[in-house]
Amino acid sequence: MGKALHVTLGQSQQIHCLSRPRGQYGPVTEFLSRIKEISPHAEPILVISLTAILGLLLGSIKIRGMKLGVAGMLFSGLLLGHFGLSLDPHLMAFLKEFGLVLFVFTVGLQLGPGFFNSLKNDGLKLNSLAVIVVLLGAGIAYGTGYFLKWDIGVMAGTLSGATTNTPSLGAAQQAMATAGNGAQQANLAAMAYADAYPFGVLGIILAMVIIRMIFRIDPKKELVLLQQKMAEGASEVRRATFVIGNANLAGESIKNIPGLGDKGIVVSRIRRKSDAQTLVATRDTVVELGDKVLAVGSPEQLHRAGLSVGSEVDEDLRDAPGTITSKRVIVTHKDVVGKTIAATQISQRFGVTVSRVSRQDMILTAMPNMRLQFGDMLNLVGEEAAIEQAAKVLGNSVRQLNETSFASIFIGITVGIFFGLYPWSLPGVPIPLRLGLAGGPLIIAILMGRMGKIGPLVIHMPINANTAFRELGIIFFLACVGLGAGAKFVETAFSATGLQWMALGAAVTTIPLLIVGVIARKWLKVNYLTLVGVLAGSMTDPPALAFANKLANSDYPSLSYANVYPLTMLLRILVAQMAVLWLC
Repeated sequence: MGKALHVTLGQSQQIHCLSRPRGQYGPVTEFLSRIKEISPHAEPILVISLTAILGLLLGSIKIRGMKLGVAGMLFSGLLLGHFGLSLDPHLMAFLKEFGLVLFVFTVGLQLGPGFFNSLKNDGLKLNSLAVIVVLLGAGIAYGTGYFLKWDIGVMAGTLSGATTNTPSLGAAQQAMATAGNGAQQANLAAMAYADAYPFGVLGIILAMVIIRMIFRIDPKKELVLLQQKMAEGASEVRRATFVIGNANLAGESIKNIPGLGDKGIVVSRIRRKSDAQTLVATRDTVVELGDKVLAVGSPEQLHRAGLSVGSEVDEDLRDAPGTITSKRVIVTHKDVVGKTIAATQISQRFGVTVSRVSRQDMILTAMPNMRLQFGDMLNLVGEEAAIEQAAKVLGNSVRQLNETSFASIFIGITVGIFFGLYPWSLPGVPIPLRLGLAGGPLIIAILMGRMGKIGPLVIHMPINANTAFRELGIIFFLACVGLGAGAKFVETAFSATGLQWMALGAAVTTIPLLIVGVIARKWLKVNYLTLVGVLAGSMTDPPALAFANKLANSDYPSLSYANVYPLTMLLRILVAQMAVLWLC
């Protein structure tokens, strides 16, 4: 039967299980040994590749519209580890940490441009709700584990699995390595993570359903209410043509006219009363009574402009006779990245006007003080030859848009690692806090994504490349975590102790979500479709978001999910590390 295996969980709790006799899986280990004799480097490549293949297959299996996704990699590692596949401990540790760095850094780059904007206006309220979910979950996991005298690895793994947050698992394992006895605690964390993860996905959906039942919510009605609210506060950019009808404005430049010269409005074209030709309009253009101007801005701003300027007419000056045209140009030149539109002097040098800026999924009015980011798409209005000259200054290179700035990426990773290793002394914490290979690169990547440029280096990674590196990183990390913990997982997961971990994980998943859901709905009157997006985002869980979007066949939950995701991801990593260091 084999010898009894004892895994210490704390001062008073142990797992007693049966270990496998050596050589039970002889054919597998013998085959890999022969491969290793031929090529020492082939064996680890085969093990990782087999783990990845099986993990991708497991992750693609759908059950009632839900699937494990990338978490399938963890379970494939556990399965193959159970059957005797493994890697050299040093190589496995390297691949795991390198994968974690790749994952969190690419996530940070993607989150950077919108991270600080997500903390404004309604985003502050939604992020506050997500923060409460994070802190309540951590309190339940670590409070219960501390009372039951469980190992810190079990607490951290249960919290990470129950909240379906893999980076927090990596951050906790990093902190355990700093505090000592990291290998044993890291394996316990991985097993507890795998134990709690399945209900972590289902528990989020269950909480959404329970909240819906408590308040008797009809998602279709919530969709109508949300659409009405969005329409009332719409900030979309549109065009309007005005006739200058205020005699007091004759002879004034556009920048001095109340309404037209205000923040949020751009005038791109003008047609003189005495001329049928349409001309480019800049902020220095002087208007006369009866002139027609084409303005771009939000509906509310355009309404205010019409009150002071004159009447709006149903005419589009883009269709009027003249040599003026418009063209979209991409910002790719390093010399203009980070500059304001005014600082580029596009209007003064070439006689063209920037009317709108397309940035990711947003359409923005091109105000003079707006700073340009790499990849911004500008709508230029002017003579065709002038636009071509301006395009050369702005870059307008699709090839550069598809290139990755590896120099800035590796600089960022280097700075992130040093930042993560720096010791921060906090009151009450017995050892210095280090953000580690999860927190350091993530914070630096968020800042770099926000800056867009370091000296002459443009910080850019195309979305396809970002996704590829992020997936590769998480594959390395989860495969190694699973392979390392697989030898003891089956015996542990189906023991009495494993069931206790699952029970705690279920509590960590559902209790915070239900508390926050009731508060948000009953007292803060948050729309249900917005709320379910917040709940899914507070757990950083894509399957739960997919379920939320299907409630009313709407993408509105995705908006609140994206709003709270950046801060939640950062907070979960920091909380995981600080709790480990505090309790070790």
